[in-house]
Amino acid sequence: MFRPFLLLLVFGLAFPLVTAGEAMADTVVRYRLADWKRKHLHDTAKADKIADVLKKLGCEVEKADHNGHIDVKYRCPQWRQISVESADEAARWQRWFKEYYFQTDVKQ
Repeated sequence: MFRPFLLLLVFGLAFPLVTAGEAMADTVVRYRLADWKRKHLHDTAKADKIADVLKKLGCEVEKADHNGHIDVKYRCPQWRQISVESADEAARWQRWFKEYYFQTDVKQ
């Protein structure tokens, strides 16, 4: 009897349906990347940071270190979204997503 409650509590905290930021945000940036893309990087810290951001955005990420550089391979085949507080912030996210070959859509 206690176990279902515990699972609900753990998953509810780990994966909330609506965050406080989403509840107050007026603009949503949707994004997806159906096919695998790859960034070739020579800076380990930058590769780690990019991989972490992509993972936090819900993307599949693979890293490989070879031939003196790091490949960060990534995709996000399903549409996902982030909520932002302004049109300027949405534009910054769109530029970032486009730099990494994502499709984007903004809803205000």
